[in-house]
Amino acid sequence: MLFALIKKELLALIRDVHGLVALFLMPVLFIIIMSLALQDVYSPVIKPLPYVVDNRDNGQLANVLLGEWEKRHGKPQASINSKESSASWSDEVRSGKLSYALVIEKDFSKELVAQQPDSEKQLKLITDPGLESGVFSANNAELIMIASELRAQVLLAAAKMSHPENKPSARASGGIVSVSAQTLVGSERLAAGSRPTAVQQNVPAWLVFGMFFVVASLANLFLQERQCGALARLASLGVPTGMMIWSKALPYLIINGLQAALMLAVGVWLMPLLGGDALSLAGIHWGALLLVLLAVSMAAIGLALALASIVRTHAQASAVGPTVNILMAAIGGVMVPKFFMPEYMQRLAEFSPMNWGLEGMLAVLLRGSDTVGILLPTAKLMSFATLMIIIAVLFFRRRAN
Repeated sequence: MLFALIKKELLALIRDVHGLVALFLMPVLFIIIMSLALQDVYSPVIKPLPYVVDNRDNGQLANVLLGEWEKRHGKPQASINSKESSASWSDEVRSGKLSYALVIEKDFSKELVAQQPDSEKQLKLITDPGLESGVFSANNAELIMIASELRAQVLLAAAKMSHPENKPSARASGGIVSVSAQTLVGSERLAAGSRPTAVQQNVPAWLVFGMFFVVASLANLFLQERQCGALARLASLGVPTGMMIWSKALPYLIINGLQAALMLAVGVWLMPLLGGDALSLAGIHWGALLLVLLAVSMAAIGLALALASIVRTHAQASAVGPTVNILMAAIGGVMVPKFFMPEYMQRLAEFSPMNWGLEGMLAVLLRGSDTVGILLPTAKLMSFATLMIIIAVLFFRRRAN
């Protein structure tokens, strides 16, 4: 019986050509347009970013550098002086709670004043894998500049004291100092994969939005069955409510799976052909990605079933579903990236199911998270799906009767 009901739903879906085109074509167009439009918009933010300092050097020069960095970027969230505590900030940076860590190795002061510094990096900027590329480059360049200025001051002062009659050339000294200081500074992101781009933001964002767009299609099909009496006949034949619910949910799980495959393919292969950046799937945890996609799909279908069971007319279905989707997308960081929002809007975004799905996707695609790293957004999505399905069952029974 379940397979017969699923076949009925698939036939109804295939006949709804316009609905299928909207489900697949709309998010593809959004990915292409928004990714190309925002390709050059991602610029460094001005507000101070949360960071931690791990100072392993007892020298005076390390304190001078930190003082200069604090003047430009504010006080750190924490200051650590032990290697044993590095694991704590590493987890917080990797998860995005801290934007970066400034690590000063134990030989920094000694190597900074050496005529030929060791090639090993003594000053490291370790950033959140989701940190915007412009911010990453700007902070790295600024760190090199501060180290270069500090090295120049020390070496020029030493040269003046040793040979007051032979003042070194500013051009020559500056060139040696800049190159030497740059060899001491290193930066990295705490994740596998490439730096985030407009494509890496927009593909998962509009993929999530496209999955939730099944609301209107499912609601209209549900209303057609109710108006023609199909639901009443199925109920009179003793078909369980749960079976009727799942017969509608399973076909849309297939639709959402095809949507996800198409959106990812657009990011990986089509966007580079159109002049955009490519979405990199190298090194990601596929199990975590599939789990997030399943949770997003269940949340979307649960919401669609709940709204389909509540609305009474096609006009309501066509208005309520898209309106709810657009509001969740606007609040949840799909239309406007969350890091562009003011702080109070970022807090509000955390109440949007689309934001839960987007954060889970970004955790896998940008931060290289495994299944443990996406448990929280996945749990939120599955809890939301469960609540929506319970609401759908309650109203479904009433409508069927």
